[in-house]
Amino acid sequence: MTHSPHASLLPRPVQGPLRRTYARREDFPSLTKVYSQLSRTAREAGLLDRAPWFYALTGAGIALGLGGAVTGFVLLGDSWFQLLIAAALGILFTQVAFLAHEAAHRQILASGPANDSLARVLGGIVGMSYSWWDSKHSRHHANPNRVRKDPDIEVDTISFLEEDAAEARGLRRLLTRKQGWLFFPLLTLEGINLHFLSLKHLVTEKQVKGRWIELALFAVRFPLLLVPVFAFLPLGMACAFMGVQLAVFGVYMGASFAPNHKGMPVIARDAKLDFFSKQVRTSRNIRGGWWATWLMGGLNYQIEHHLFPSMARPHLARARVLVREFCRTHDVPYTETSLLRSYAIVVGYLNRVGLAARDPFDCPITAQYRRA
Repeated sequence: MTHSPHASLLPRPVQGPLRRTYARREDFPSLTKVYSQLSRTAREAGLLDRAPWFYALTGAGIALGLGGAVTGFVLLGDSWFQLLIAAALGILFTQVAFLAHEAAHRQILASGPANDSLARVLGGIVGMSYSWWDSKHSRHHANPNRVRKDPDIEVDTISFLEEDAAEARGLRRLLTRKQGWLFFPLLTLEGINLHFLSLKHLVTEKQVKGRWIELALFAVRFPLLLVPVFAFLPLGMACAFMGVQLAVFGVYMGASFAPNHKGMPVIARDAKLDFFSKQVRTSRNIRGGWWATWLMGGLNYQIEHHLFPSMARPHLARARVLVREFCRTHDVPYTETSLLRSYAIVVGYLNRVGLAARDPFDCPITAQYRRA
């Protein structure tokens, strides 16, 4: 049986078109001891053990795929079928990013430093700074969907909170009004954005662990990708190749991370919540079994991942059974839906938030007659 978030846990509108309250401590019954019991049960079941065989096979499969893409690029030559190779690279780079994410969470290797080194190298292959991502993602895990503490709901091009949407100006205000419908088209630019933010972090931040290693990886990665493309393909085809690769990478990355928390309860900044409550109630799982796990790099088990960040991907399905039972026993909503339904929820949520960017003097009924 699949549970949905209680209505009382969702952001509740209050008086005024641009104000909103959020889930507070009284909305979440304290379940401090539950997580200790759950964690002990998971450990006894072997769910926190490493899975080196799985990651060895996964890494070998991705390496084989990259080798096939390079071979296909050479054999195809001056052909518009190269765009298929570009799309394949976008998919393969995203799969590498999934492994970098898991290494950063200590899921792959035995020691922390070894996982950090692996994550840094894999990030370099993708064109992302591990140090930038790790800082941002660690804050997200500590405070998922918490106002002003979760960087994943901070305003960027997209506004995830009504107060941010209300403050949008100029072009961003126009985009915000329809941001739900524009969300996936905008993801085609996310690959460029990730590269830009990573380089900006490495160049401008004062203290960056591993700065020169990551810059060296970038200095090798980008020429290694760009030189063959622009040297062996006509200029227009080369630009199209890079455009497709970046667009597929951006959409795949965004479409894998977006269903996890968007449209779930948003927590007030000053709320004091136990670990189990805030992780389960702000996360959403995606149904689908093994194919969803492969497609999303284990992010389909978002609830279990947030409860056990270092749990290896192959163990998440078994952990799901355990967590669902604990949630049922303690009357905690466990949210799980289909992939397409999750996208509909994300689009709807962003459109509702985007209403705050509408002119407060614009009457919807009057506007409808004006258009008629």
